[in-house]
Amino acid sequence: MTSLTLRAALLSVLIFLALLGVWHVATTGGTVAGSTAGMTAEEIEYAKLTGKDPGAARSGGFPTLAQMGTTVWGHLSNPFYDNGPNDKGIAIQLGHSLGRVALGFGLACMVAIPLGFVIGMSPLVYRALDPFIQVLKPISPLAWMPLALYTIKDSAISGIFVIFICSVWPMLVNTAFGVASVRRDWLNVASTLEVSPLRKAFQVILPAAAPTILTGMRISMGIAWLVIVAAEMLVGGTGIGYFVWNEWNNLSLTNVIFAILLIGVVGMLLDLAFGRLQKAVTYVE
Repeated sequence: MTSLTLRAALLSVLIFLALLGVWHVATTGGTVAGSTAGMTAEEIEYAKLTGKDPGAARSGGFPTLAQMGTTVWGHLSNPFYDNGPNDKGIAIQLGHSLGRVALGFGLACMVAIPLGFVIGMSPLVYRALDPFIQVLKPISPLAWMPLALYTIKDSAISGIFVIFICSVWPMLVNTAFGVASVRRDWLNVASTLEVSPLRKAFQVILPAAAPTILTGMRISMGIAWLVIVAAEMLVGGTGIGYFVWNEWNNLSLTNVIFAILLIGVVGMLLDLAFGRLQKAVTYVE
C-alpha cells in the first residue's frame, strides 16, 4: 500500500511538472516583443490602461510562469492587508467566503439531518415528502438568488441562503437513505431490550447511518463551495468570487488564474477533511 502511494505521488509530481512545461512553452515559445514605434505618448498610456502594454513581450495575452510566480508571491507574502472595500488581502477575501459557507452549511445540517432521520424512520413521511424533494432538488441554487434578494433584501444573507438551499438536499437524501438502511436485526435487538427511542436514535441508528450521512455532507460541502463563488460574483462586496470578478474587470488575468487555483486547493482541502471524517466513522462488519 505504501509503495502504491509513493508511486502515485511520484506520478502526480511528474504530471504537474509536465503541465508546467507545457505552460512555459505555450507562453514563451512564440513570444514576440512589442513595439511602440509610431505611437504617441497618449496612445501608449491608453494601451497600458487597457492591459495591452505595447512595450512588453506578448505571448497571446496569457501570463508566463514568471508572472504567475510574482503574483502568487505578492498575494501570499501579505494576505491580510486591507486598503478599502475593493482592495483586501486574499486571506480576508477567502475568510469571508469560508464564513458564508460555514454558516449556510451549518444551517443546512441543522435542518437536513433531523428531518432526514424522520423521513428515514417513517415510510409514510418519506412518500409524502418525496415529490417535494424531487421537485426542489434539481433547481439551480443561483435560480434562487433573485427571489432571495427580493425577499431578504440583503446581499450577504442572500448568499448564505443560497448556500443553505444547495447544501440541504444531498444531506437530506443521504441521511434518510442511511437511516432507512440500518439493519433490521439491530433495531429488533434494541426493541427487545426496550431501548428508549431517543437512545436508539443516538446509539443504534446514528452510528450505523453515520458513513452515509457524512457522504451527504461531503457532497453538500463540495456543492456549497462551488456555489459561493458564483453567488459572490452576483452580490459583490467581499469574498473570493467577488475577487475573481473584480480582477477580471481590472483585466488582471494573473490574479484571476491565481484565484481559480486557490479555489481548487481550498475545495480539495475541504473534501479531504470530510473524507477523513467519513473514514473515521466507517466500520467494517
